[in-house]
Amino acid sequence: MLLQNGFVFTGHTGTFEKQDVLVQDGYIVEVGTNLDYKEVQRIDCTGKWLIPGLIDMHVHIKEHFANYFTAAGITTVRNTAGSVHELREMMEADGKGKGPRVISTDRLIDGPPGLWGETSPFNVNVSTVEEAVSEVRRQVELGAAFIKTYGWLSSDNFEAVVTEAKKHGKEVSTDLVYSKDVTALSAAKMGVDWLEHASGIIQDLYPEWTMDAPPEVWRQIPWEEPDDEKIREVCEKLLAHHVKLCPTLVLYDQMNRAEEYWKPEHPVIHHLEAGGYQFAHWPGMAAAKAGQSSFGIQTKTIQRISYLYHQMGGIVVTGTDTPAGIFTYPGLALHRELQLLVEAGFTEGEALKSATSVAADSLGRPDLGRIENGAVADLLILDVNPLENIENTLSTVFIIKQGVVYSPDELMTEIPDQETMLKRFAEWEAYFETIEL
Repeated sequence: MLLQNGFVFTGHTGTFEKQDVLVQDGYIVEVGTNLDYKEVQRIDCTGKWLIPGLIDMHVHIKEHFANYFTAAGITTVRNTAGSVHELREMMEADGKGKGPRVISTDRLIDGPPGLWGETSPFNVNVSTVEEAVSEVRRQVELGAAFIKTYGWLSSDNFEAVVTEAKKHGKEVSTDLVYSKDVTALSAAKMGVDWLEHASGIIQDLYPEWTMDAPPEVWRQIPWEEPDDEKIREVCEKLLAHHVKLCPTLVLYDQMNRAEEYWKPEHPVIHHLEAGGYQFAHWPGMAAAKAGQSSFGIQTKTIQRISYLYHQMGGIVVTGTDTPAGIFTYPGLALHRELQLLVEAGFTEGEALKSATSVAADSLGRPDLGRIENGAVADLLILDVNPLENIENTLSTVFIIKQGVVYSPDELMTEIPDQETMLKRFAEWEAYFETIEL
């Protein structure tokens, strides 16, 4: 397949160049000008803009909404807690078929009583170092790509998880939003690689603050006018430990907006609303302004942390936490994440790189997130230049996955109905009982 006469995004320069792209057997084999090959499918991309398939670095994916990601141009996702058992088929497919490529951990490791309740196939509460080490070993044997910890894990057990994970060459990701015992800096010193939601940093900025701090503590924090000096001081220490941030700005922003949530015009929205059964709890949560005063209020502070860390040379990638919070639309939410990065101070090119080559490199997958020789042929063909306005990433005409061309509508033909979904849930519940998870 030869994509001709399009404007191709070059990650090295963050600009577009008019070029042709030759794709064979799912890979990009040549990028250049005036390429001429006989007996290949030709697609005229005159006036179109080609960018790599986007990468969502923080999701909680399920098979019944997986194809919405690809329909919105997200060709790779990093699943930051779930079940390898449940996702194994998508993980082993590595991007083949209509769903996204899935890189996943297994269940999150928390401390009792567990923010998400009792131990289940999707979360485990450990009370001792021995339990922590045993769980890491179980997940490594199962095939987890990395290890995820949560905020109620005690400091000793947290360190045990990190130490054991490193023995097996696994990165450790953590969500410290609700943490009282571990902060971003203490986690970094233990060897944590990823701060999900850019969490734990506010606890370092304001040691008296936690999510359940009294109102007077919340009022003392300048949420709308973040203290750059304080932020830079913490970021400098995090940089020394090579910590990576996945801020999930859209999670905070949608909860802050509540009933005025971001909702673009897109086929994914139409399909979701026509189905009527997925994420039916979102409208009620928005009306109740669930999370607005706790998560939403943090939006500008997390944006500022993300921008300053990036400016100082830190790695910041795009993620959404879909389907957590409210109206974190599968796939589409990442486009809002790009907009929020630009709003924070990133250039459009820098934002695109955070969702493509920077994300790919942080996954150890240099074959993703770029349009160059040897890369996997995951591309988006856009109608409008996203460097003029980052909202133009929503102008996707075609999605190319592993060298196969799809329209957004074609990628949604296999979204299951509610009856099928409930049957699959029952099957998985029965399976988990057999393996005592």
